[in-house]
Amino acid sequence: MLNYKHLQYFLQVATTGSVNRAAEKLHLTPQTLSGQIKGFEERLGVALFQRKGRKLELTEAGKLALSYADEIFRIGAELEESLGEAPGARMTPFRVGISDAVPKTISHRLLMPALGLAEPVKLICREGRLERLVAELAIHRLDIVLANKPMPANVEVKGYNHPLGECGVAFFAGRALARKLGRGFPGNLEGMPMLLPGEDSALRAPLLRWLEKKGVNPRIAGEFDDSALMKSFGEAGLGVFPAPAVIAAEVARHYQVARIGQTDEIRERYFAITVERHVRHPAVLAMSETAHSDLFKRKPGKSGA
Repeated sequence: MLNYKHLQYFLQVATTGSVNRAAEKLHLTPQTLSGQIKGFEERLGVALFQRKGRKLELTEAGKLALSYADEIFRIGAELEESLGEAPGARMTPFRVGISDAVPKTISHRLLMPALGLAEPVKLICREGRLERLVAELAIHRLDIVLANKPMPANVEVKGYNHPLGECGVAFFAGRALARKLGRGFPGNLEGMPMLLPGEDSALRAPLLRWLEKKGVNPRIAGEFDDSALMKSFGEAGLGVFPAPAVIAAEVARHYQVARIGQTDEIRERYFAITVERHVRHPAVLAMSETAHSDLFKRKPGKSGA
């Protein structure tokens, strides 16, 4: 069985990078702490640290152990906090992983219904690459993952994709660049600077195929994994950028940019990924219902097709 005192000692050494500094914080002698760490490594059967000069650095096994240690103590703190609350005030944690390719506005609008349930939930959001989030979902560190593409086929995780909805794609530019572009979308993109989502984005390949189909060759001025960062550079006038049509009004208002065109030939799709074939979690059900009835409800609009 895991010795949690050893885990605490390991976490302190890993955080400070020094046995002496960790020993001071733990009110132990360095010799005692070194012996405890050695015992922990022998118990696990792996080396957690390696010496580089006068510093201790984590091995690959140590880095993995640190991620688990952080999570274990975080969950322990949540347990203490929950049990310390009055029975009527206790909130169930709802842990959501959000792929960094999903726009913040869409994440916010999808998650809001979960906060309006009769039984309140405590929302905990983690953002990152889809593959890492799905791995955390598999070991139940997350209840759900929000993504703009289905779970990757090469990930050996038993999970299920629940479609939330889809929409077309709108294109935006800073006010000065928009005036320079003029009319005639999408032909007016020829030779103009464009900002693209990163290679991991589900939008990138369909967008490039659509541009090729239209015979339009913009100048690629930047590529971004983070959609918010891409919009910020677009606001600064560095290029035209795409965003889901369903949040076009919010994008134009928040970033002070002009919508220059839109197409329904490219579709942005969004999924809730869970380990359940049939969704039972009330927060996920509330999100799904709102997504289908409101956020992604089909609305008439302009198309650049």
